[in-house]
Amino acid sequence: MDWPVSEHGHERLTIELPDLAATQALAARLAVVLQGGDVVALRGDLGVGKSELARALIRARAGSALEVPSPTFTIIQDYPLEGLTIRHIDLYRIADPDELFELGLEEAPGRHEAWLVEWPERAAGRFSGTCLSLALEEGARPDVRVAHIEGDQAWISRLPAIAS
Repeated sequence: MDWPVSEHGHERLTIELPDLAATQALAARLAVVLQGGDVVALRGDLGVGKSELARALIRARAGSALEVPSPTFTIIQDYPLEGLTIRHIDLYRIADPDELFELGLEEAPGRHEAWLVEWPERAAGRFSGTCLSLALEEGARPDVRVAHIEGDQAWISRLPAIAS
């Protein structure tokens, strides 16, 4: 399948999510293809569902309904799962990108680690790794969300699994 190409040369797709169950299903599909070294940049306005998508992804990858609190105050929450540690990072309270060094986020995720990053724009482009940008926005009705997904070269082969 051919995907539209963004101005950055990355592949992209748009998916309408008619309800919370559709958002959770998208997260479950993403959980299946998530690999070590990945950075998933979760973008969107406050309250649009970034944390809910991250929770659903972590639970899907864990295969259980484990508790996944928002890391708004702790900033980083790690989930060591079989074969992969998922690091859920919320940069909402970060005022200066230099604070990332104090948090130990100066390097890309390792081979057995993937990062879900809310508010990645507060990092001022300092994250590296295999990046997937997933922006959520409100749709035509209150429960509807639209996901705009853009992946770099390493994500091209995984986009069909996320889209279906």
